[in-house]
Amino acid sequence: MSKVWFITGTTRGLGTEIAKAALAAGDKVVATGRDAQAVIQAVGHHDELLAVALDVTDETQAAAAIRAAVKRFGKVDVIVNNAGYAVLGTLEELSDFEVREQFDTNVFGLLNVTRAALPVLRAQGQGHVINISSVAGYHGGVGASAYCATKYAVEGITECLALEVAPLGLHVTVVEPGYFRTEFLSTNSVRFAKQVIEDYAKNPAGSREAVLAVHGKQANDPKKLAQALIILAHTEKPPLRFTAGSDAIDYFEDELQKRHEELAAWRDLSVSLAHD
Repeated sequence: MSKVWFITGTTRGLGTEIAKAALAAGDKVVATGRDAQAVIQAVGHHDELLAVALDVTDETQAAAAIRAAVKRFGKVDVIVNNAGYAVLGTLEELSDFEVREQFDTNVFGLLNVTRAALPVLRAQGQGHVINISSVAGYHGGVGASAYCATKYAVEGITECLALEVAPLGLHVTVVEPGYFRTEFLSTNSVRFAKQVIEDYAKNPAGSREAVLAVHGKQANDPKKLAQALIILAHTEKPPLRFTAGSDAIDYFEDELQKRHEELAAWRDLSVSLAHD
């Protein structure tokens, strides 16, 4: 049976590939972006495509976009919260405005769309929310504190939401991609803190040059990730987490090992805190 997808951030990158893959699989797609015409240019014309203008930071627009989806296709089966970007810079370099703007899109935008969709999914008694996180949702990096913070938030939101809606017949999955060859780290996508503090140049790992050098050399294929999401959406029992890419698995396993080691190293002090 064909599904109706509602995908945010489809004007380029992974969002575009997910929309194309869903249409190729015979599903229907509501593809959103700040400019509906840009969505059509990215995804292409298709009888089963509805392009909707949506700024995810606008709660009213999110509700209207969901209503438009239901009006056109009668239901919504899969919500993909994909819209997002990275603002990079050390914690001290980042301004309050830059961090809040990052959260507005990556976290509050996701919440706006999800809250708008949940009444529809609950009434249907079925549906699947897929939240696009990142390796940055469990693995910190130099100069990525704001972006990591938003993705850690997405992880927590997803875990709690999954518990809340499981009795209602709904599924929730968080996808944790490694490095995929999209425009995410290109100069016209990634943002850097306006303030530059020279002392932090002593650690070149998070430098602008190091970040931009990765663009175009990422190991993973976004088309293949899009196909993987089609499989997850059509699976009867999808996972809570899908760690995408061999690099992402390596990061995850390394983090698990470090956490186990630290837990063991400080176990005695931890368990000593009980009341006598």
